[in-house]
Formats: sequence, structure tokens, C-alpha cells
Amino acid sequence: MEKITVSIITIGDELLIGQVIDTNSAWMAQQLNKAGVWVHHRIAVGDVKEDIWQALDEEGKRSDVILITGGLGPTADDITKPLLCDYFGGKMVWHQPTLDHIMYLFEVVFKRTGPMLQRNLNQALVPDVCTVLSNVNGSAPGMLFEKDGKIFISMPGVPHEMKGIMHDHVLPLLKKRYQLPYIAHRTIITFGIGESLIAERIQGWEEALPPFIKLAYLPNYGMVRLRLTANGEKEMVDAKLEEAFTALKELVKHEMVTDEDIPMQEVIGRVLKQQGKTVSTAESCTGGYIAHLITLVPGSSAYFQGSVVSYDNSIKERVLGVQEETIQANGAVSEETVKEMVKGALGLMKTDYAVAVSGIMGPDGGTPEKPVGTVWIAVGNNANIEAKKLHFRFDRGRNIELTAMNALNILRLFMLKNEA
Repeated sequence: MEKITVSIITIGDELLIGQVIDTNSAWMAQQLNKAGVWVHHRIAVGDVKEDIWQALDEEGKRSDVILITGGLGPTADDITKPLLCDYFGGKMVWHQPTLDHIMYLFEVVFKRTGPMLQRNLNQALVPDVCTVLSNVNGSAPGMLFEKDGKIFISMPGVPHEMKGIMHDHVLPLLKKRYQLPYIAHRTIITFGIGESLIAERIQGWEEALPPFIKLAYLPNYGMVRLRLTANGEKEMVDAKLEEAFTALKELVKHEMVTDEDIPMQEVIGRVLKQQGKTVSTAESCTGGYIAHLITLVPGSSAYFQGSVVSYDNSIKERVLGVQEETIQANGAVSEETVKEMVKGALGLMKTDYAVAVSGIMGPDGGTPEKPVGTVWIAVGNNANIEAKKLHFRFDRGRNIELTAMNALNILRLFMLKNEA
């Protein structure tokens, strides 16, 4: 087995100033790790020829494969392609399959009228020293170069275009060219327990792990992902990893959400599908974010009926049927209000379950009795409605995300308790 190392170079001034968040290198690293390829170094550089050239020199000495994203667009600041042509000593030539694809995109897919801009046609110009990697999702092709036994692959910075080239070309190439080690992963997602408490509970188990199995703690929004990674001979790895995974699940069984690396909303969807039930949401402080998460899952139309974003109290009253007296006596952020919101959603959307939230997300709006971060969450069906009060201490965005995650988990627990 070979240990193949990769460097990732992301190009663009927008990455350095924070105008665009670099999600590309994180996604690429995840996919490469799954394939048994080690990301040795990651670097971001601006749209400066000297900086890009230096990065290519340095990473070419450091790693076996250098993956580059960004700078392949049709505008003046996209300098990667001509730079790569100079770096590898080539000249620009027309690539007819890419030109045909560009014409198809503009004439058939985009249905553009009028003459094609030269800057768009020029995306079919490529260095004659590269292997062209087709980009079915866009107009800028990927390009593969080789130098001193090292592979350099340039891809567009647009995430879905980069992902397509990675799936169609890069990962198959690496698996074919190199004898990659076998790597296996297992993941448990827990909720409602901090990573320190988990570490304390599983200390003995963790210390007994064989050296080829590593545990990573990945906390986020009230959840902790426990990811086991093992590498070595397949049969031995699979057997030992499964043994360790089974023991870990037993240690955290009361806090375990799932033993797969899937988001909470997908867990919710699976429970609803298994039960043959439906759900709706009544959201105030989250502004429809819970519904958004649920509908991110393909096929969610089978169990999600809809949402009422009752941001204003008048909508709570007129649409959901919350009593004016309830809000006046207890406030919009109260157990009584969210319970009536659930009742209203169940009646309005005729679902088996409903979840409702109302809270103060900040940065202002709090009172001594109900400070910023106060949230009430209710879940229920036609037989029973339960409510829970939570307190968060973060900024508005994080409070909204924490509210949504907690609401989904409370819904999950309620559904499991009432699955008969």
C-alpha cells in the first residue's frame, strides 16, 4: 500500500478577505480521506501570479498530488489557466469537445440569444500540455498536468463544478493509479452531552483501542459526532472496527441519535417514514429554519406538510388560533403559547405531529424575566403536547441554529416515545 499525499491550493482574493468561505478544500479533504489519500497541506492564495507560482513550486515538492481550485472563469481576474500554461511550458490551443459543450450550454441549456461573447468561447482554450477533464456542470474544464512525477489538477472554484470533476475524474484516477490503503469509518452522533463528559465516560474504552483505530470528537450545535477511523488490511480492520464500534454504542446508548453520519433532519425523516406519519412546524423565532432543514432531505414531501412562520403575534392568533388572552397573560415566549401553536398547526395542516418554537434570539428584546436566548419549544400530536424551556447564550445566528437542532431532537424523542 502507498501513502499518497495531496496538497490543496485554493485561489482567489475573495477567499483571503473572507468574502467567500472556502468550503471546497474541506469537502475535497473529506472525499480524499475516505479514499485513503492523505491531505498533507492546504493553502489559499490571492489572484497574484507570483504567489500562485510560488505555491505550485512549494506544494510540488511537498506532495504527490496537487489539487487547485479557482481562477478559471471568463473575467480578467481569472489568471490560473494562462499561468499554468506558462508554468508547464505549453501554448494555448482550442479544445473542440469543450467548445462544443460551451455552445450546447449557451444555446440549448441557457437558451441565450445573440452572438457568443469571445470571453466565453475562450474557456475552450487550454494548454496543449494538459489532459482536459470534462466539466459537465459548467463551461470551464478541468486540466491535468504532470511534472517530475507529480500530478497537478486544476478545477473551477464553483463548488458543484469542482465536485463533479472530483467525482468523474480525480477520485477514479487516484484509485486507478495508486495502490491506496484501505480506510474505514464509523460514526455515532450524540445529543445533549458535552464532549468532556463523553471523554470521561469512555476513557477506558478509548485507551484500549488498537493503534490503527483513531477516535475524533466533533462537536456542533448540541451534538457530538464520534468518528472512528481505521486503516490496514481490510478483513482485520473491519472486524476490529466493528467490535470497537459496538462497544462504543453501548457506552453512549442513552444519548445516541444515530450510528450513521447523517444530519438530524434525515434521522427525523427516517422515523417519520418508518411510522408512516407526517409533521408540520409553527415557527416564530426561527423564521422557517426548521422547515428549511426538514426539506433539505430528498423525499421529505412524503412526510412534511408545511409550516406557518408566525413571526408576529397577529399571525399566531389569526392563523394558528392562539388565544389573545394567552399571549397577554403569558407572553409570546411561553409554555402556554407554544402549546397552542402546536395545537393550531395540528388542526390547520392535519398532520400527525407538530413542533412549535418561540424565543428571543437577540441581540436585543430580552428582559430580566426572559433574557436573550430564552426559548420555548413544544411538540405534540392530537393526544399529547409537551413543552420545554431552554436558554442559549450566543449570537442571533447560533441561537437560531441551536433552537432548530434542539426542536428536531425533542421531536425525535417524542416520536419514538409515541410510535405505537
